[in-house]
Amino acid sequence: MNTKLFADTLRFLSMDMVEKAKSGHPGTPMGMADITAVLFSKFLKFDASAPRWPDRDRFLLSNAHASALQYALLYLTGYDDISMDDLKAFRQLDSKTAGHPEYRVLKGIEASGGPLGQGLAMAVGMALSERMSEARFGKELVDHYTYVTIGDGDLMEGISEEAISLAGHFRLNKLIAFWDDNKITIDGTTDLATSTDIPARFRANGWNVIDVDGHDHEALEKAIKEAKQSDKPTMIDCHTIIGYGSPAKAGTCSAHGAPIGEEEGRATRQNLGWTLPPFEVPSELYEETRALGRKGEKERLAWEERLDKSDKKAYFTATVIDGKLPADFDEKMAEFKETLLAEKPSQNTLSFLFKVVPNLIGGSADLSASNLTKTPLSKDITATDYSGNNIEYGIREHAMGAILNGMALHGGFIGFGGTFLSFVDYLKPSIRLAALMETPAVYVLTHDSIGVGEDGPTHQPIEQVVMLRSMPNVVVLRPADALEVAEAWEIALKRQNGPTALILSRQNLPFIRESASENMTSKGAYVVKEADGVRDVTLIATGSEVDLALQAQTALLEKGIKAAVVSMPSQELFNAQETAYKKQVLGDAPRVAIEALSSFGWEKYTGENGAVIGMTTYGASAPAKQLFQKFGFTVDNVVQTVLTLVK
Repeated sequence: MNTKLFADTLRFLSMDMVEKAKSGHPGTPMGMADITAVLFSKFLKFDASAPRWPDRDRFLLSNAHASALQYALLYLTGYDDISMDDLKAFRQLDSKTAGHPEYRVLKGIEASGGPLGQGLAMAVGMALSERMSEARFGKELVDHYTYVTIGDGDLMEGISEEAISLAGHFRLNKLIAFWDDNKITIDGTTDLATSTDIPARFRANGWNVIDVDGHDHEALEKAIKEAKQSDKPTMIDCHTIIGYGSPAKAGTCSAHGAPIGEEEGRATRQNLGWTLPPFEVPSELYEETRALGRKGEKERLAWEERLDKSDKKAYFTATVIDGKLPADFDEKMAEFKETLLAEKPSQNTLSFLFKVVPNLIGGSADLSASNLTKTPLSKDITATDYSGNNIEYGIREHAMGAILNGMALHGGFIGFGGTFLSFVDYLKPSIRLAALMETPAVYVLTHDSIGVGEDGPTHQPIEQVVMLRSMPNVVVLRPADALEVAEAWEIALKRQNGPTALILSRQNLPFIRESASENMTSKGAYVVKEADGVRDVTLIATGSEVDLALQAQTALLEKGIKAAVVSMPSQELFNAQETAYKKQVLGDAPRVAIEALSSFGWEKYTGENGAVIGMTTYGASAPAKQLFQKFGFTVDNVVQTVLTLVK
């Protein structure tokens, strides 16, 4: 194949898309066209007719503002869900070709991109998943590479350091990153803001680094071959020119985030000897690139034969291809919940889950001793043994969140990551991407209230749950006892179209129910204990405050006030219930919400005639019992609040 012609076609299609839209980023696609032309034509293992083939190589744009380049690649290599009309509709309403690549919108997009650094960290998650999968299924079923392009913006964001460090630590040698080293950002040259020796940084983190002219196709081919022989992850430092070919704008920040203009577009065509009009592809190249898209079919069919003959086919199909839980999961979960009620332990759900869900992968941001994400059945994943089920992330919440996304996108594993609820802010960009991509991930967020105690306000979450509840397609679960915890895990593991946040207490909590016949947590809210007669008030609580509400119910009855107690572990799941059920649970009497977190938003359930007992300030450093007393999470305060409502 004439890779120069391929690269120039990518350049001009990208430039034309941005010009027609009058919006976009032409410079990076024009500068990286040579890199991707060499990669796709000579190395990338894929089959455009089977985009989800499990053993395909993964290709991601972390510098995802170069989306026009990826759309041109998908079109030229024959993916059946993208047309020339789609390229012409770049960045338009309801177009498949959005301003940044969106997972699920087009078959060849491996991940949604845009927030810089996220793509690089997700690529680390994919590469780690490949290593873990190979350890379980062998090279005959799992043997692929993860390629990711990165820009200067990716490398300035802090998440990149966390991701690079973990990739080097785990020696993910089948991860290859192409640095689009053009020394330009939106505001000007990179030396305005950084003097970092990037290659030295990668080497210090255990990476192989190769220096190459990003427009020299022979040098690029040699570099990729060398990278594939490395026993470390590789960063190929590709010295490129942003807006390559543009006489006036190449190498300048004006080529980064705006069309280069019709006049400059004509000058670029003349400069590179391109005689075709906008959106026209050389006929001889079109056939060759379509053949590229079909080239992997033979390899895929051979892989399918190996899968058919493998004694691991059923397990591989169920977990990697279909993403299913074990067939007996429901039965074993039901038995486990009955055991919980009979024995009433404070916690052991994760130990049970590791027994029955073999592809469950856990991890914690250096807090496993505190958030109990590590069990006797946990085995660390290391650079010499990827067969374990626990990832030691270190103090790297940013990367942990994105790696969980990469694992979910790769397929084969159900991943969860743990940290303190107050530190979920570090995870937020990754949670948002998981919600956007509709990919499953589970966040185990412990130490869920001012009950953290002596560690003080910096460690006591206040507004974090409100933030999570405000995010579309995130299910937040704050269980009240070990049974609700088990039910919450059941919901999280079965959820396939978005992330789930488990908000867990530091304290051991008493059981609030005696029946496990139905997953009541899945309803979002339910009546734990009905009033002794017609309700005078309804107490709505979550987590550790449900037990407080039950104690207050007894104290109120002594004063002749009949209260019902509602546990509301998930506002999202409750909001999705039928109107009749919601009315039945909430009742017609005045309502009081009790949650040792921000009071923001509870008025939706308490109404104008209700009250909220919550936090309106940050916490304080003191033993938990004193803090609950100080901030009004006591039976007496609940009773006094109810008395002001019920005359």
